[in-house]
Formats: sequence, structure tokens, C-alpha cells
Amino acid sequence: MSSVTTKRRSKAQPHLLHLGVDGGGTKTHIALMNSAGDIVSEGFAGPANPLRVGVETSVANILKAINDACDAGGLSRGDITSATLGLAGVRRMDIRQRIRDSFVQHIRVKRIEVITDAEIAWYGTTLGKPGLVVIAGTGSICFGKNAKGEIAISGGWGPLAGDEGGGVGIARDALHAVAKASDGRGKQTALSKQASDYFRASGPENLIVAIYSPQVDNSRIAGFARLVVESALEGDTIAVDILNDAGHELGVAATAVIKKLGLSRQKIPIGCVGSVFKAGSILTKTMIGTIHQAAPKAYLTEPVMPPAHAAALMALRNGTAATNGRR
Repeated sequence: MSSVTTKRRSKAQPHLLHLGVDGGGTKTHIALMNSAGDIVSEGFAGPANPLRVGVETSVANILKAINDACDAGGLSRGDITSATLGLAGVRRMDIRQRIRDSFVQHIRVKRIEVITDAEIAWYGTTLGKPGLVVIAGTGSICFGKNAKGEIAISGGWGPLAGDEGGGVGIARDALHAVAKASDGRGKQTALSKQASDYFRASGPENLIVAIYSPQVDNSRIAGFARLVVESALEGDTIAVDILNDAGHELGVAATAVIKKLGLSRQKIPIGCVGSVFKAGSILTKTMIGTIHQAAPKAYLTEPVMPPAHAAALMALRNGTAATNGRR
């Protein structure tokens, strides 16, 4: 089920619209921006990661969010003249092209760009200047770009080969700790009760049935990370250690990108995006400490704008550049 938020339209608002899409493994957020740079309507729908839900469902959810936003704002999707689609799961060029081909069958735009959700999150932090963004939600990934326009990525390998420092990685480490505590192989932790309650098991010894239930997917597992954060804030030492490890892993990912881009000596911003950062200094202190070993001038910061808004601004600037180029 989707929901929509809108802003009242100004009488002086230009007619043309620019579309920004932030599509992940859980939800899709779209923003429509006018040529003056104002967000005039927004929409939300289901997931848009084509590797998880397929190209058809991905595009269908994007269209659902667009239609709802247009209906709520009294807009016409025929006025959309440029679009930037920032999606998870589109690092391969062939998948980007399939998304593009499917999308333009429904909405004819003059200029469309399909990029990763990490790149629009980066733009929402730096507004196109050199820097990095670390995303730690369900999964984890770091994206950076230098003044030469060179790009580097670290992480983004998914739950089987990666997600260190993301929700799935934190929850996985917490379940490891609970299993060891239950067997007597590790220290006792408040996470045992938290996990039993969250996964609806009668006790830690029965978690093995609950966590392997067909209904427990990666999103459900990642949601347990919230309780790991709560336990850490309440002083559980095992939970604190897990978040410290997560911060270290995110710092390692950022360091890899910094080194690839030759940014070690520069004062660069590193945006922190995603629910995991609600852990605050328990996580970020270790993260920035790891980063400072390679880049002592780097600093953590919050994004300037949400990724969907950043994508819309990218669409506006790309559309404007294309128009000026034709003159």
C-alpha cells in the first residue's frame, strides 16, 4: 500500500516536471520537482530492486508511486521531461538498460538516467562535490567520487557475501551471539530474550525453528538490528561489541573507497545514510576512528536532502544541461 505527501503548488510554478526515484529492496520513494527546484509532490510504493522483485515489478512500483503523486498533486505525468532513477540492484549495465527500456514504454521522457541508489545518496550529501556516502540500512555499501569524476564502490555484496555493518550483518552477528550463549559457548546477553520476542520463539533454544521459517526474509532479519541498538544503548556489552564491529566494518569500506580515489589527504565529507546510524556514537565513533587512520581530515555528516529529492535535482540539472547544449 502506498502513501503520498504533497506540497501546495505555486501559481508561478513552471510547467515541466523532473522525476527523482529512490528504489530499494523494501520501498520506493519518488519526488517530482518543478523547474524552479521545488518539490511539488511525492509518492511511495513497494520495492524496486530488480534483482529482488524483477524488472516488471520494479517498474510497476515506480509507476504506482508516480501515479499516486500526480493524482494527489493535480499533476500530469506527461509533463515529466527528465528522470533520474536511483535503484538498488542495477550495477550491471544490462539491467539498467532493461529498466530504462521498460520505463520509457510507459512514460516518454526526453532524458532518463538509471543509476544506483548509492549514487543519488552520494549526491544528496555532496551536491556533486568530492566525497563519500556510506549507506547502512538492510545492507551496506559505500560510494565515492573525486574531483576527476572517478567513481569507487565498496560493499553492496548482499546478505550472502557482504552486508557487514548493515542491518542484516548486525542481526546475523547478534544471532550468532545468542546461539553461543544458549549453548554455553559464549557470554550471556540480553539479546537472547530480545531475539526470542522478536522472532516469536518460546525461548532461545527454539530460535532455530523461528529464524529459518519461510516467512523470515532478509528484511525481517535486518529489523532485529533495531533491538540490538536498543540493547547496546541499555548497556549490554555483547550488543555494544557488535555495533563497534559494525562501525569498524563501515569504516573499512569507506577507507577502501578513499584510497581508490586518492582522497586520503583531503578534507572530505562522508554522508551517513540508513537506519543503522540511529545507533549514534556507539557505531560512528569506531567508524570515524577507523577512517582517520587513512584519512585524518575526513568527517562524518548528515545528507543535505533525501535521496529521492537528490535524484530529482539531478534530473533537473541533467535536463537543463541537455536543453542548453542544444541551443
